[in-house]
Amino acid sequence: MVAVTHLLAPAAMPHSPDSLSVFSYNVLLPNSVDAWWTYKMYSPPLSESDRHVGDWEYRRKLIEQRVCHVDADVVCFQEVSPTSFESDFSFMSELGYDGVELFRKGRFRPATFWKTNKYKLAVPAAHKDRTLLTSFIKINDNEADVVPWFVLNCHLQAGKQGQRRVRQMLEGTKAIITMAKKLKVKEPETAVAAIVCGDFNGGSECGAVRLLEDGFIDSEFLEDGESVTSKRKDIPMVFPLKDVVTAIERDPPPTLVVPELISQMVQEGGNGYDNPILTESVVERLTKIYHARATCEMNGEKLMSATDVEKWLVLINGKLGRGDEYREAAKQMGWKPPPNAEEMSYDEIKKLVTLPSEAFLSLQGFLTVYQKELEGGKFWGINHDLTILGEPLDDCGVFNARFDRIYCTSNVQPIAVVDFEATKPCPNAEEPSDHLPVAACFTMK
Repeated sequence: MVAVTHLLAPAAMPHSPDSLSVFSYNVLLPNSVDAWWTYKMYSPPLSESDRHVGDWEYRRKLIEQRVCHVDADVVCFQEVSPTSFESDFSFMSELGYDGVELFRKGRFRPATFWKTNKYKLAVPAAHKDRTLLTSFIKINDNEADVVPWFVLNCHLQAGKQGQRRVRQMLEGTKAIITMAKKLKVKEPETAVAAIVCGDFNGGSECGAVRLLEDGFIDSEFLEDGESVTSKRKDIPMVFPLKDVVTAIERDPPPTLVVPELISQMVQEGGNGYDNPILTESVVERLTKIYHARATCEMNGEKLMSATDVEKWLVLINGKLGRGDEYREAAKQMGWKPPPNAEEMSYDEIKKLVTLPSEAFLSLQGFLTVYQKELEGGKFWGINHDLTILGEPLDDCGVFNARFDRIYCTSNVQPIAVVDFEATKPCPNAEEPSDHLPVAACFTMK
């Protein structure tokens, strides 16, 4: 048995001529351009003097330092913005990562970087449903005589989408075998050297995870109380993939360390994604906030005027006109899209939304704004607003989960694993994302 080296960040990967090291990190969209709401994800809220901690420039430096420390051969990012990708990650070239492949579509994209002084692409990358597949050979290798490495960079669908996550992972693993056959790998179902990593948006109870670790999934498996497949589905590899961090005897560290909010925001018996309903405690807090900010009265009912609404929105979002709170408030006050809205894009419609100047926002309308935020999974946004508006939730500690994972096929031997740890809610002044990375070094058996 090969001893696996256990490293604790900050630590550098071991390097050898035949090894491949991989670092995977959900860096938290938004990035530099698409970035206004990042500060709302910090708990407790950032003070005015610390607001820069949530800016991309500050976060970018932390990400750069981490990439530099680990010094992996291949870096897999999730949640990069195509709008500002080149400028946001220009530092990667300065660190020696001249090779790059950006996923072709979507707002939340994976991107894979590699050091071109050691590896080169064997064939063009494959772009599937939220997975990005690259294959590598050493720059001096004869392509006909070498077994390539395959790296599948994943950012699986979030929310109550277990069936789609399984489909995404099955499609990604099949793409590995297809590419391996194209590269004339002999018996790729057993001999392929592949790394599968990224944000799985689910833990060990997730169907996509079970598919990799068990090698199959069938109709009896339930995720969030529902079947994720109508029939048995098998990965194309003969053997299941190995959860690399379990090669070390210790409890694997969580990769998602955030405030415990769902238990305080969602009514008992519900979850954060399946028709969640605000708890009475949150409704009481929001009602107090509403009555404190509503300056008008009509037929014995307090109402928020357009001016009251503007002041509230500026306080929570920094300026008027942005955020789903603004658009939902406008809708609750009577704003309606134009007759030709069906012919317009979502972004085009967003630009037309205005607050009706003579209308009012009722208490029910105000509560609906935050109910919609809950349904959108924006627990962090509600938490921020309650705190800023003077009705903070109790501190219930942190929620820990291991959504970010790294796997290898049976033909691959892990030789080192890096643990990244955090004890306070992320992001924070030391952690630029709500996720922690995963990293490991491998050789072929």
